[in-house]
Amino acid sequence: AQLNADPAVHGILVQLPLPGHLNSDLVINAIDPAKDVDGFHISNVGLLGTGQKAMVPCTPLGCLMMLRDHLGSLSGLDAVVVGRSNIVGKPMAQLLLGDSCTVTIAHSRTQDLGAVCRRADILVAAVGRPEMIPGAWVKPGATVIDVGINRIERDGKTKLVGDVDFASASQVAGAITPVPGGVGPMTIACLLANTLTACCRANGLPEPEGLTA
Repeated sequence: AQLNADPAVHGILVQLPLPGHLNSDLVINAIDPAKDVDGFHISNVGLLGTGQKAMVPCTPLGCLMMLRDHLGSLSGLDAVVVGRSNIVGKPMAQLLLGDSCTVTIAHSRTQDLGAVCRRADILVAAVGRPEMIPGAWVKPGATVIDVGINRIERDGKTKLVGDVDFASASQVAGAITPVPGGVGPMTIACLLANTLTACCRANGLPEPEGLTA
């Protein structure tokens, strides 16, 4: 409540996951939606889902910015989002739909996941399983956004890998984000962008162009 009321504070975020004895939904929804720079408050989720101005979750927003920068108009493209989390999968699908993509959300119960992925012009992987998407599942020339970050042991060393098998997928895709160093920096940049946007809205200033969905 103190941070919500403080006019010098423009952005509040909750570092997830919280300890098990704390209810993350209650904590997140206690934040003023205007200061919810993670875009997780139920009010912002509802605004995004109905196509209204909202604080947009940082990782999906960063992915959208990369796609727009690389592809230009996304209108009419087939997009497949693998993963249905509230943090990435669902808002990513909403943003792609808002840019007039034909969107499919795939998940652990999807039948013939490989066939679903192979029809995607845009493939977003956000499922949290290391290298589960092989190059054989990627449509030639597709744009692949790998949101996953998984720590594995390989050759006696710890290594970070994504949800996509980069070695095989990069031979097929038209463009693919690496892990690490792909989506992560965009997430941080969009967190700062959301904070700047929140500041402008709180002070009645024009919002910076190109920093929101």
